[in-house]
Amino acid sequence: MKIVIAEKPDQAAKLAAPFSFTKKTGYFEVKANSYFPNGAIITWAIGHLCELKTPEEYDSTWKKWKLETLPIIPDRFEYKVSKSKYKQFTIIKNLVKRPDIQEIIIGGDAGREGELIIRTILRVCGVNKPMKRLWISSLTENSVKNGFSNLLPEAKTKDIYYEALSRSCADWLIGMNTSRLYTVLLKKNGVKDVFSIGRVQTPTLALIVHREHEIANFKSEPFWEVEAVFHFAGKMLKAKWHKNNMSRVLEEKQAIAIANFCLHKNVEITKINKETKEYAPPLLFNLSALQATANKSYKFSPQKTLDILQKLYVKGLVSYPRSDSQFLTSEEAKTLPTILNNLSKIDKYKNLLPPPTNSIMNNKRYVNEKKVTDHHAIIVTDQIPNLAKLSMEEEKIYDLVARQVIAAHYNYAIFAYTTIHSLVDKRAEFISKGKEQIEEGWRKVIYLSKENASQEEEEMLPLLHENELGTVAQATVKKGATQPPNRYTEGHLITLMKTAGKHLDDAELEKVLSKTEGLGTEATRAGIIGTLKDRNYIEIKKNQVFATSKGMLLIEALGENSLLTSPSMTAKWEQRLSEIGEGHASPQAFMEQVKKLTYKLITDAHEREKVWAFDQKEVDKISANNPYQKKYKKEKTVVGKCILCDGSILDHGTFYGCSNYKTANCKFSVSKKILSKTISQTNVRKLLATGETDMIKGFKKGQKTFNAHLIWDEKEHKVHFKFPQ
Repeated sequence: MKIVIAEKPDQAAKLAAPFSFTKKTGYFEVKANSYFPNGAIITWAIGHLCELKTPEEYDSTWKKWKLETLPIIPDRFEYKVSKSKYKQFTIIKNLVKRPDIQEIIIGGDAGREGELIIRTILRVCGVNKPMKRLWISSLTENSVKNGFSNLLPEAKTKDIYYEALSRSCADWLIGMNTSRLYTVLLKKNGVKDVFSIGRVQTPTLALIVHREHEIANFKSEPFWEVEAVFHFAGKMLKAKWHKNNMSRVLEEKQAIAIANFCLHKNVEITKINKETKEYAPPLLFNLSALQATANKSYKFSPQKTLDILQKLYVKGLVSYPRSDSQFLTSEEAKTLPTILNNLSKIDKYKNLLPPPTNSIMNNKRYVNEKKVTDHHAIIVTDQIPNLAKLSMEEEKIYDLVARQVIAAHYNYAIFAYTTIHSLVDKRAEFISKGKEQIEEGWRKVIYLSKENASQEEEEMLPLLHENELGTVAQATVKKGATQPPNRYTEGHLITLMKTAGKHLDDAELEKVLSKTEGLGTEATRAGIIGTLKDRNYIEIKKNQVFATSKGMLLIEALGENSLLTSPSMTAKWEQRLSEIGEGHASPQAFMEQVKKLTYKLITDAHEREKVWAFDQKEVDKISANNPYQKKYKKEKTVVGKCILCDGSILDHGTFYGCSNYKTANCKFSVSKKILSKTISQTNVRKLLATGETDMIKGFKKGQKTFNAHLIWDEKEHKVHFKFPQ
């Protein structure tokens, strides 16, 4: 018999769905079939069941944060089982050690993290049985069956496990040592707070702080522009004064003089330039591009987009979400006609299908085997969704992905751009610009945000000819001021992290970083931004990213030339890790280099401390806001055991949620107030124990008041009303 270990419970359910099975505690028992002649066990992890041990678990003297104990370098890295997940780990351990289990199938997400999660569990279990790898990019029934028919040899993916393991251990070394180092040094200098430092989070923070300084140091300068209205035999033309390709005047007196000079003078059309431009349909989505688009269109945070996309993936509606590629292989391209045909059965896409192009099989803008890494671009699957059963947010993300696929089958959008040059009294030059849509093309499919739509409103120009004469009807002066750089949005930040190589001066390192994945990976960038928020290094206000005093002080402490703030270290790091994943570099040699780097970073920090001169007001502000300094911290009340995992349900004040939300991505959540009615801890305890609350009186919807029970829906993982007969 074979055992399949999936990464999450929902994923395991999808892997079992095509077969006849019986649900047991912690696993599915699949009956014998053509894919598993002796039957199979399908069990699951809950994300990372195992984690690297803490320093004090290697050596008790490493518990206290002291400079004398640094650097902390274990002889051998060891994993332990997370306390909150021990129950599921025990189930897996007992299953894989059963004598009748002859083969283990690694069924985690088809990527580095999925490989690390499952192989680490097996390592801690201490089993050594034959293994195969399930490698699929969607969870539709056909994809699952095809994956089990074409299992990969275990050795095929072992190198990406070494890559992920090396990254995990190296990040632990740098993070543990530098976080303790700078926390202790800054405390010596009066800053009482805990500072977390990471190989990816810190250079990302440095980019944000750099923008913060650009905005703070920016000095706005006033300018003036001269705008005019010309009349040509009943036709009106708006124009702007230009000289040497500049429209701005730096002195108000000069602008007024130009306007006064032009008023009621004759004007002549001296030149008309027309240019046609073609705009190709957008590329298909990878995760970063989708996160940036969802943030721009709907203000969704990158993490929210990833969470929604993961739900759609588990439902079998989109392909693997954490892809870094925007291309397809020919095999995936073959499925697109069927996908488009299925989309045409959905009302909102009927007027867009069939598309002008039946197939993009030979279009290298979309189909390029060489540019597909572990996974192809994110596309919708051939499974037709019931949009009524999707949440509003799920429907929005599904719609973005679906439209991107449809748009790829449309023609170029074509615009005609016109520039009219005018001369007032043969001395003052004016320019008018406008555009006209010649071919709508793919723009019929992709919505423009309101922001973009207003920017792209076309200025319709009248039909005029060169040498045509007219008069100046109006000439006005408009005052403006130079503006500081825009703050990053979370969407911009995702894009900035992916393209961090552009910030390097070294051409070779820039090439390396752009060849890998910039700062972080598709799977981790949203989490890095979340970590910066949690550490109080950044704040998000109205979708704009602000560096906090704490974040700015940390970057000041590290200094401009620190390896910890520069993408260069990540560039070299990612290059070597990529080589490990390809089987071309030694994990052991890499770790030796990381140990040497750890010693250097400690030496650099002590040198850097000698030049610190912090603003005392900022130091006091950070220390006062330090949550670790507060004597009293209210403990959250535990109201019961989680229905979805082995965690505890806590009263968070405004909602009841699982303690495993961050560690296991558990999504159990019940709002504390539903339709104006507060849900008591007693009722939540009953819901957790029996799946149903007592009768709750006084729900209000509009002008109506009603009574109902709350029941837990196991399929949708949320509460519903149950009304009395």
